[in-house]
Amino acid sequence: MLAARVLPMVVFMLAGGIWADRLPRNRVMVVSNVVSAMTQAVVAVLLFSGTAEVWQLAVLAAMNGTAGAFFFPASSGIVPQTVPESKLQQANAVLRLGRNGSVIVGGALAGLVIHATSPATGIAIDAASFGFAALLAAAMHIPTSDRMESSNFFADLSLGWREFASRTWLWAIVLQFGVVNAVEQGAQGVLGPAISRDHFSGALGWGLILAAESAGLIAGGLILLRRRPHQILLVATFGVLLTVPLLLALAAPLPFAAVLGFAFLAGIGVETFGILWDTAMQQEIPADRLSRVYSYDALGSWALVPLGYAIAGPVAQAVGTRPTLMGAALLSLLATVAVLFVPEVRNLRRRRSSHSTEPSLAS
Repeated sequence: MLAARVLPMVVFMLAGGIWADRLPRNRVMVVSNVVSAMTQAVVAVLLFSGTAEVWQLAVLAAMNGTAGAFFFPASSGIVPQTVPESKLQQANAVLRLGRNGSVIVGGALAGLVIHATSPATGIAIDAASFGFAALLAAAMHIPTSDRMESSNFFADLSLGWREFASRTWLWAIVLQFGVVNAVEQGAQGVLGPAISRDHFSGALGWGLILAAESAGLIAGGLILLRRRPHQILLVATFGVLLTVPLLLALAAPLPFAAVLGFAFLAGIGVETFGILWDTAMQQEIPADRLSRVYSYDALGSWALVPLGYAIAGPVAQAVGTRPTLMGAALLSLLATVAVLFVPEVRNLRRRRSSHSTEPSLAS
């Protein structure tokens, strides 16, 4: 089921970026949300009726994933059209705070709803939430001047690639995250629950570790609502380094309180990178090509994650859990340190607003 949803997202992400640059991005978001609402509504009906079969749910999951492939580039590219450039970082921080908060609260609410009613009811409420999101996106008014003129699909794809490949800082960090996401998601996601089972009271302990990381995400967003580093990619890269100690803490494993602390620190690092990365992309990429470049970014950053999930278990079985986690930490560290040798990563600066009086973080 998960593969049925993820595969179309990967396949159609580049097409989603092209159409998000061609059409009003909020309209792309509306259509995507409507399709997602319809697929979830059909799933709910099948579950309520007791007639759901795996192949039906897989087809609906694939349709939902395809809608997501169009939503992400549009929602990422719309931010510079809604706020002035001097407020991009704060806007990204607020958006990510809302996203992270909704994941935390939404997960808890979903558990309560399903426990009190049924999975079908939970899916039906999810369908309604997509419909509400479509109404919100439809109410947006954005300028039309940033859309590209419609042309040949492959020419549009090629232009997006040239924008991506011409910026060393961009493709270098995407390559970095191709490694970082694969090894960290694979090692932490597959081996973390097993370590928690053996050392930290199982599911309860792992849930608390994830909660601590989520709290770090919130804290990172709050910090960057106020702090405005000048060398945005340099600070973002140092943020990624904060994720490595968590892998080492799990490898030891350290006492539970220490693991919670490192999970919180990792959350701050992840959010620091995410906010500053979005800000750099929106500052440096022309608005009419931004969604396509976001598509290449997402494709390169997440393409190897399924491989990371697939090999983490067999590698740990072959060489041991501790060496696997330490190896993952080393690969993540090397990939992150490598981008610090790229001059553009060290030197790309925030564009200063002549009338800004907001506090800044010394680089």
